[in-house]
Amino acid sequence: MKKNILVALVAALLLTSCAQEYNQVYKSTNYTYKYEFAKECFAKRKYSFAVPLLQELVTITKGTDNAQECLYMLAMSEYYLEDYQAASEAFKKYFQTYPRGHYAEMASFYIGQSLYEGTPEPRLDQTPTVAAIAAFQDYLDIFPDGKMKGTAQQRLFALQDKLIRKEYLNAKLYYNLGSYFGNCTSGGNNYEACIVTAQNALNDFPYTPLREDFAILLMKSKYELAQMSVEEKKMQRFQDAEDECYGFINEYPDSKERATAEKYIEKCKEITSKIKE
Repeated sequence: MKKNILVALVAALLLTSCAQEYNQVYKSTNYTYKYEFAKECFAKRKYSFAVPLLQELVTITKGTDNAQECLYMLAMSEYYLEDYQAASEAFKKYFQTYPRGHYAEMASFYIGQSLYEGTPEPRLDQTPTVAAIAAFQDYLDIFPDGKMKGTAQQRLFALQDKLIRKEYLNAKLYYNLGSYFGNCTSGGNNYEACIVTAQNALNDFPYTPLREDFAILLMKSKYELAQMSVEEKKMQRFQDAEDECYGFINEYPDSKERATAEKYIEKCKEITSKIKE
């Protein structure tokens, strides 16, 4: 017990001592001393101490040999503090200011990495995801043989999967809304919206692991759309739904939804035969 109290007291004294030294440095006008202290804080991973010092030094050292390092350390400190928006902006500023600088490649990579860390879950707006994809693509274009190439490519795949899942959730939502018209303020209906969303996703990402899931939504939406169509459109839409079902069975013969496809085919044939009569 006494040992624990002693350790706590020593830790408190060290923290107080560090805080006092930091305040002294922060108020100092000796920028060489401040620069060296900021580097020491960065090296010791005391990023919350380093950031305020580096923010000042970035301006003070502009045009000097230390300017690059200050800006890069600031960006990395913000990244490690999980202030990803500020980090991405700092890395971007570094790369724009020093495109051939010592840290240019890593700054380019970390623009994307910072945005990647801040991307939301698939149900939310994916604008940050699109920005992260663009940043990683820029890195790969500028540094095709860069040392972070493999990681950047992995990040791109993960981000694209997030966009695909977002599209799948959108398509599924339209399908689940079904015949509800309250959200169809611009005409059309939810099944049509599901079909367009699913087809666009498959065109944009033909090799997605969710390909079968999109195909199921397409097949079911086309059948439901035919069911609710006016008489003059029923023949064409039931034939389209039947073709979709045949295509689904050909591509996924062992799918759990094969029985559904076969049932739809029989119904489509039955209805189109009556229409022809």
